[in-house]
Amino acid sequence: MSMTPPSRGARTDPGNDSSRGRGSLAIRHAVQDDVPVLTEMINEAFQVERFFLGGDRINPEEVWRRLERGTFLLLEHVGIPLGCVYAELRGASGFIGLLAVTPERQKSGLSRVLMDAAEEYFRANRCTQAELRVVNLRAELPPYYRHLGYEEVGTESLPAEISVTQACHLIVMRKFLIVR
Repeated sequence: MSMTPPSRGARTDPGNDSSRGRGSLAIRHAVQDDVPVLTEMINEAFQVERFFLGGDRINPEEVWRRLERGTFLLLEHVGIPLGCVYAELRGASGFIGLLAVTPERQKSGLSRVLMDAAEEYFRANRCTQAELRVVNLRAELPPYYRHLGYEEVGTESLPAEISVTQACHLIVMRKFLIVR
């Protein structure tokens, strides 16, 4: 399934792919009115991290701040939000974060659709690489991102504002993009 990057406010319909259970999907840039939906969706998707987080993964104020610095690509099916990913342009690099799919639609290929959309957004903005961070306690994440072409390039401490109940760090992963 190929996907062109959406421009701000535009919708992208990757077509009907019912063989994978995706149906008709659209991706658009989130707007201010989407902050409550994004906050709820991200916190639901990140429930798996409750074993080390001291609370919710994100709050509406942080979603708002991120919308001021970057964009959330919001994946919908007939107007129903299914997932999102944060994408921020940082010069020749694109930063990916908060990849979230609603719990009932996880493991259905939608995270790949969102990752492809983020990478296309970066390519359209002349970024030559994409970077993301995963917490080391989520052992299933590095192999998933390696499968998508990302390589581990280092580690970082968690930002001080993220409350955790056990010691952990971030794994920095990077993928070089071919700008078309």
